[in-house]
Amino acid sequence: MPIEGFFYIINFGLTQEQVDEQFAIGKEVFKLSTEEKLKYRADLENGGYNGYKPLGLREVRPGIFDNTEIYNIPKFIPELERPHPEIINQNRPNIEAFARHIHDQVVGKLLVLFAIILELPEDFFLQRHRYDIRSDCHLRYMKYHHRTVEQNKALENVWVKGHTDFGSLTLLFRQPVAALQVRTPEEEWKWVKPYPGSITVNLADSLEFLTNGFLKSSIHRVVAPPPDQADLDRLGVLYFVRPEDNLELRPVVSSVLERLGYDKVTDSGAVGITAGEWVKARVSRNVAQSKARSEVVEEEVIKGKSVKYYD
Repeated sequence: MPIEGFFYIINFGLTQEQVDEQFAIGKEVFKLSTEEKLKYRADLENGGYNGYKPLGLREVRPGIFDNTEIYNIPKFIPELERPHPEIINQNRPNIEAFARHIHDQVVGKLLVLFAIILELPEDFFLQRHRYDIRSDCHLRYMKYHHRTVEQNKALENVWVKGHTDFGSLTLLFRQPVAALQVRTPEEEWKWVKPYPGSITVNLADSLEFLTNGFLKSSIHRVVAPPPDQADLDRLGVLYFVRPEDNLELRPVVSSVLERLGYDKVTDSGAVGITAGEWVKARVSRNVAQSKARSEVVEEEVIKGKSVKYYD
């Protein structure tokens, strides 16, 4: 049976004070003037995701634009060095320690567990997600600006249409404003509850491609918070895990997948595409929209491979 959906982890080796510090840094980043933040704008049109994504860049419904600001910090390796606002530079040692801990001590253990489940060498996925090799792993500060009652009504309360994430895993640190929902196999939307002291983890596209659908990329969406939180902005701290850029997204050879019937390539669309190509193509497609996201059900991303969006 395929493994899918969100799960929670606890006891991940970071104090609540360390997590709170990252939320505080993110809050200060978004307090900067628009002029200052735009100095660090990400090269989104060409598939670059690191740096600042401005508010209102994407049309989510005809005439209504997104309510998110994003600041992505890439891995701290020489080839991915880039300018940052002073608030990031001042806090770089703690930000780097935080991001490296997530990658090495949290993500690393999860990748070992997936390898064990598939009866692969324990370091199989580790060797495809090395920190010092170029990939699009990044720490993200994200702010959802609250909307008016009228805006939410026009959007039918859906801020971000159902979608999957690009990479291997997404880790979301707990924050108190409810807005995240996951789509169940029965095609129902359920709230993802923010449990205290936990990280919410969801599987993403690359692991689905690499396991031929055994590990399912979770379909999720962002909706308007409940009425008692409707006037609150929603600040997030996330870590996105992506395979090394040059890894071809071809299903692995696993005796488990063979026994369960997942050894036949049923969707050859991703074969021949590298992880780096997939990420860049999905990022650039998100920006180069010819129509509002609400009007899109499926679109080609690269080399005949498409993605779907869900109501």
